[in-house]
Amino acid sequence: MIQGLLFDYGGTIDTNGLHWGGVLWARYQKYGVPVDQAIFNKAYAFGERALAINPLVKPNHTFYEVLLLKIEQQFQFLTEAGFALDQSAVEAIAADCNAFARQTVAEAKPILLELAKQYPLVMVSNFYGNLNTVLEDFGIRSLFQTVIESAVVGVRKPDPAIYQLGVDYLQLPAGNTVVIGDSYTKDIQPAHQLGCRTVWLNVAGWEDTPRTGASRTGESIQGVDAEITDFAQLPEQLTRLSGKAAQTVSDYQ
Repeated sequence: MIQGLLFDYGGTIDTNGLHWGGVLWARYQKYGVPVDQAIFNKAYAFGERALAINPLVKPNHTFYEVLLLKIEQQFQFLTEAGFALDQSAVEAIAADCNAFARQTVAEAKPILLELAKQYPLVMVSNFYGNLNTVLEDFGIRSLFQTVIESAVVGVRKPDPAIYQLGVDYLQLPAGNTVVIGDSYTKDIQPAHQLGCRTVWLNVAGWEDTPRTGASRTGESIQGVDAEITDFAQLPEQLTRLSGKAAQTVSDYQ
């Protein structure tokens, strides 16, 4: 029943469920950037908008270069807000975050390798137009049959149309695919609307969960077929979903 997998990237494969806002905030604290979390949140949102609106990221940019651009925009916002900042922290934070992402992807790679032997894998991501470069640099591009990237295809999550592109590429019924992502609103809900199965990597998002405290309690959440708290749990949950699907079919035979 499960014949293809569609993966989110940022916050799923590169951080093992941690939102990049939280990853960056931890590094702001580590390197002594003198701002509180409320103003950091505003700077983070400003940086994301700047990279989305302006053609700052080029197709050949590595993830380290994206981080530099992102943090430079954040520091620009904070400087204009009156904060005196040590600009050398930009490179230190970018290097630290890049090393963290590289290590996390390296830990996910053996899992992806095994899954790629069983299923076609497709990447579906809100990204800046350079995701192929990032995946090549981190050594996992060859594991995905195609990369569907918002800046390239012109549609962004949570619009289900971006996941529909992945389903169409696989030429499978939506119900025979599984979407794996860390965001309930951007990954799980749109995938569920299409009829895809879903695995929610629910660790430390930047958004409200469907109900406060509902995560990791075993309580049923609409649209979530399986919930994990570590990427390494994914193969086991896919096996469970496959068995559940097979049992459902046999019930009607």
